[in-house]
Amino acid sequence: MEQTWRWFGPRDPISLAHVRQAGATGIVTALHERRAGEVWSLDEIKARKALIEGDGALGLRWSVVESVPVAEEIKIGEGDLSPFFDAYRGSLRNLAAAGLRTVCYNFMPVLDWTRTDLASPVVGGGRALRFDAVAFAAFDCFLLARPGAEEEHGEALVARARAWFDAASEGERAKLVATVAAGLPGSFEGYDLDALRRALARYRGLGREGLRNNLARFLKAVVPAAEEYGIRLVIHPDDPPRPLMGLPRVVGSAEDVAFLLGACPSPANGLTLCAGSFGADPKNDVVAIARRFAAHIGFAHLRNVRNEPDGSFAEAAHLDGDTDMVALVEALLAEQTRRRDAGEADWRIPFRPDHGHELLDDLTRKTQPGYPAVGRLRGLAEIRGVMRAVASLRGHAL
Repeated sequence: MEQTWRWFGPRDPISLAHVRQAGATGIVTALHERRAGEVWSLDEIKARKALIEGDGALGLRWSVVESVPVAEEIKIGEGDLSPFFDAYRGSLRNLAAAGLRTVCYNFMPVLDWTRTDLASPVVGGGRALRFDAVAFAAFDCFLLARPGAEEEHGEALVARARAWFDAASEGERAKLVATVAAGLPGSFEGYDLDALRRALARYRGLGREGLRNNLARFLKAVVPAAEEYGIRLVIHPDDPPRPLMGLPRVVGSAEDVAFLLGACPSPANGLTLCAGSFGADPKNDVVAIARRFAAHIGFAHLRNVRNEPDGSFAEAAHLDGDTDMVALVEALLAEQTRRRDAGEADWRIPFRPDHGHELLDDLTRKTQPGYPAVGRLRGLAEIRGVMRAVASLRGHAL
């Protein structure tokens, strides 16, 4: 599998040279300064690609685009969507013209991944991302004060959330708001409470079926163009894969994946296999999902989480957690070997070590939450070792 690394562009404190030192050869990035609904120009794309690939000694390439964001209007199904579909197709056309072939995206309403703590302590003094169900209920019920929230969370959890809220200082409450409403990874703006309430109000009454239908509409509008351009669109699952703040989620299970693949069957309509996102629902068998949809996986995020009975979860070390990472790597290598043996030209599956604990001098530098240097280097090294061992034992292609 191709070893890649998420890089947030020229503003990322982790340099391209550092990425190469970690052992990755593929870069996963985007034009993060572009808003959803804007066309990515060919000149901008070529400039970013030249920045990544210009130093031949590093030997890096822009492997995966993550992400081309989907406008909220498309997710809501609001008004005349033709300009938004045209813009998305225009970005895909320009990416293809620059030689990019894999585009990751998601269909999560309002917020991308959601956590309540960006620096939860781990053994030895490191820090990890964490979703605490009690703190999130306190945010939803007593800070956001969303109508109907208490009924959705249930009496027992709300009682614990009330105790958390009553004991929290103003600073702790403000920190929770900033953490939950932080916005997309790689974005430079989030929401305050009023802005978040307005964003949520736009989805009122849509429901899961409505959001699903809007996803199918999006796929039918853009997948044929992606196929024409030679691009593979690979959707990222919801993180966490459960309704949040009254918002539906529609990419969180094997049944959801089957729906979206069936909504627009095409080699251009694929899946980003994010082990941590699927793994945050204990009902999901991540390895079974990988095996079932192996032929549709165009990109993989390998990370691990450890779930708790009340719905909380924390980012675990890559080889720990609730997902059998060795079995998952074996499933991906088996599919990669099948592709090679079938004569597919682009048979390697790009993967990146997703998230990571803040370790050692990660604690002294400011990086995107979840994307430290040393923590991801550790994860990549561990997964690389698993890959080589599995390939040696099973005869799979690396």
